[in-house]
Amino acid sequence: MSTIKIKLTKSPIGKIESHKRTVKALGFRKVGQIVEKEDTPQIRGMIDKIDYMVEIVE
Repeated sequence: MSTIKIKLTKSPIGKIESHKRTVKALGFRKVGQIVEKEDTPQIRGMIDKIDYMVEIVE
């Protein structure tokens, strides 16, 4: 299966609690960090939920 690289561009401080938990579940610890995940519908759903805080890196 293919992988997808995701970069955290904004801090989760002051955001909705469920969005903070989604950021943590994706494996982010710092702003600017890039994580590589499998490209599954579940991961895509998590990205869509916090799309204002992350970007997909090509």
